[in-house]
Amino acid sequence: MKPSANPRTRIVCFPHAGGTAGFYQAWGPLVPDDVELRAVRYPGREDRLVDPLAETMEALVAPTVAECLPLLDRPLALFGHSMGASVAFEVARRLYEVHGARIAGLFVSGRSGPGRESTPEQAYSTASDVELVEHLKELGGTDAAALDHPDLLELVLPAIRSDYRIVEEYRAGHTGAVLDTPVVAYYGDDDDEVDAGSVAAWASVTRARFTARSFEGGHFYLSDHRAGLLRDVLSRIGAPAVT
Repeated sequence: MKPSANPRTRIVCFPHAGGTAGFYQAWGPLVPDDVELRAVRYPGREDRLVDPLAETMEALVAPTVAECLPLLDRPLALFGHSMGASVAFEVARRLYEVHGARIAGLFVSGRSGPGRESTPEQAYSTASDVELVEHLKELGGTDAAALDHPDLLELVLPAIRSDYRIVEEYRAGHTGAVLDTPVVAYYGDDDDEVDAGSVAAWASVTRARFTARSFEGGHFYLSDHRAGLLRDVLSRIGAPAVT
């Protein structure tokens, strides 16, 4: 995304269900040169189009942990939106519990905290193509051109269904604080999927500081508040944003 020859810190970003690493491409120009920005590429999309789709949260977490371990020579922060927030949390949890690594910060967005995950009214992993596409268009965040192009739709829908299946089946299953790192939760104040109460549940996962902050907008508020959101993230890891 944005490499750095000698980074002061690193941020690894986790996409939403059906999302790609390219979702964070526009963050690059807003990050100072000494902050390295990376994004996770889930299987079944972009340059991993032919890779087998993940069927469980563990299938996403385990290889990502392995990729993050060499990055711990610098302070490492994780940012995840929607499903990506849960993946980022599980990666942070594994890094701490198994490898004793305390990351610089966990930033979760558009996702209820563990124990407050809601069961969708409809299982979109098994919904019809029409229903799934309609849902994705309502949420925003997915390339509209892909959703309106039959050939592209055929390529992207399997990965989206796979992600939704993981979301529908995932429960954190933790008891008490499992991290020792600051956690910041962001959400849109008009998001139908989360609210202030469900976001506040993230406070239970850490023994360190917890902060919640809302922005105007729906589930993909971050597309309209990219600069403000990233400015806040960077300020919390001691890195000024590019102006």
